[in-house]
Amino acid sequence: MAIIPSFGLPACRSRKVAMSELVDPTVNLEFYEISSREKKMPEDAAEFSAFLKRYIARWAGEAGVL
Repeated sequence: MAIIPSFGLPACRSRKVAMSELVDPTVNLEFYEISSREKKMPEDAAEFSAFLKRYIARWAGEAGVL
């Protein structure tokens, strides 16, 4: 799993990965969470993903980005 800027998406399209845009919170930079379509995300990775989304949302709110 990774969070990458949108310019990395073309490199991911030719591989068997799932991409999802981070939209909550809305940010000026486009970031995507990328994971394999063929494999279930490990529990630790899913927990980290959820934590990171909450952290970014809280940071963005405190920074006035939202």
